[in-house]
Amino acid sequence: MDMDRVPQHVAIILDGNGRWAKKRGLPRNAGHAQGAKNIESICRAADSFGVKYLTIYAFSTENWSRPKEEVDALMRILREYMKSCLTLSKKNNMRVKVIGDKTRLDPDLQEGIAKLEEASAGYTGLTLSIALNYGGQDEIVRGVKKMLAKAAAGEMKPEDLTVETFAEYLDTKGIPDPDLLIRTSGEQRISNFLIWQMAYTEYYFTPVPWPAFDKAELEKAIEDYQKRDRRFGGLTEEK
Repeated sequence: MDMDRVPQHVAIILDGNGRWAKKRGLPRNAGHAQGAKNIESICRAADSFGVKYLTIYAFSTENWSRPKEEVDALMRILREYMKSCLTLSKKNNMRVKVIGDKTRLDPDLQEGIAKLEEASAGYTGLTLSIALNYGGQDEIVRGVKKMLAKAAAGEMKPEDLTVETFAEYLDTKGIPDPDLLIRTSGEQRISNFLIWQMAYTEYYFTPVPWPAFDKAELEKAIEDYQKRDRRFGGLTEEK
């Protein structure tokens, strides 16, 4: 691996928990639990490679349509993860942010998120963004509504709108766009994830399910990324 060309920001769609569990004769919830445990090891691996930002797709706006039993189990796992992440973020000097529409989440989960974000705000290592009740289209609509409210109040004019100013109204404000997207478990689509931010992102799809995705697999994805000639408006990124 060329340590001088490590992607600054890696985004991952955590797919395949259920399939991983089914292959082992386990309930789907066991796969979700194992997937949650895998987050810390991948955060440590990303940090050791020099990645500065890691964004993971934990729960989408569409996931509410899953069976209630599975949704409830996912929420329990997320609650426990938010609690354990307080310790993990301190141990790993890791800043944690949650992106998505948090208003639909239960009050205790919202409180846990706020506590975690506040406690980790000063850490200077890897920044982990967790996409929770997140959808790319929903994020854009929420951003437009904020801008329309400012315009209605006379605080913004149409000519003030640019690509750069609009990005300030997104959940990812202050975070650079992803250089590399990884999707585990074989599917080859982005599933409404960071659709504004990934205009120039490189995609990497692997058949490995998320619970089995380890440091070696992350290194393989980064090495594949480094073989590509990234083009921006017809210009190749310097190597």
